[in-house]
Amino acid sequence: MKLDIFTNQWLDIVFEGRNKAYGAYELRKSNNKTAVRALIFGAIVFALAVSMPLILNLLPDSTEADDTLDNKIVTIKLPPKKEEIKKNIPPPPPPPPKVDQVKFVKPVVAKAEEVTEEPPKTVEIKDKKLGAVTIKGDPDAVLTVEPVGTGTAAVVEEVDNQIYNTAGIEVKPDFPGGINKFYKFVGDNYQTPEEDGLKGKVYVTFVVEKDGSLTDIKVIRDIGYGTGKEAIRVLKKCPKWTPGEQNGKKVRVLYSLPITIQSAD
Repeated sequence: MKLDIFTNQWLDIVFEGRNKAYGAYELRKSNNKTAVRALIFGAIVFALAVSMPLILNLLPDSTEADDTLDNKIVTIKLPPKKEEIKKNIPPPPPPPPKVDQVKFVKPVVAKAEEVTEEPPKTVEIKDKKLGAVTIKGDPDAVLTVEPVGTGTAAVVEEVDNQIYNTAGIEVKPDFPGGINKFYKFVGDNYQTPEEDGLKGKVYVTFVVEKDGSLTDIKVIRDIGYGTGKEAIRVLKKCPKWTPGEQNGKKVRVLYSLPITIQSAD
């Protein structure tokens, strides 16, 4: 007889003549069912573990829904309500003064029958103010001060008239075409006096204004024979410069110029 180990026949052979009521027989008899159940349960758990990412991807994302809702909410700012300006409304009467006010009657020389109103007596004006009309004062009245004004305040811009030096200026003044063009302009227009053996330097200073013009032209030192006056004449007819700048604003800049004099031998 061929024995099949996958059936329960072998259990009967093994436990033949033994106590089958013992728990070992029952456990081995139900072993196949237990194995099948464990296999099915394990397969289900494995399938859920493998398919979990796919299931999560299919679920709707709540954060995207919230972002879409936030994008659809638009804040609308309503324009302010225009207050209607009431026209032809008389100003409110001034509040009563804290101190009684007595009408002051200017004394006039007249006949007794022509007097229409007598001036107040000294007792009546004691600790009181004099005014155009008689007003009963209110000791509990609040003192009010009229506003100074509601006009637009004038903006006063500080004017910088300081004269800067070229050594510490951010943007130095410049002659149109460059400094070499300026030297050429001076050389072409300067007329040297016709004196034999005339040789030396003329030192002049001038201020380049905010509009580029040259002012305050001074001769620091010359060699005579009108050389200083000639330098002033040439600089006065000089074209406008590009002004210097400090902190982004045009400023006045002091400039010095040495002119070399060399007469023809």
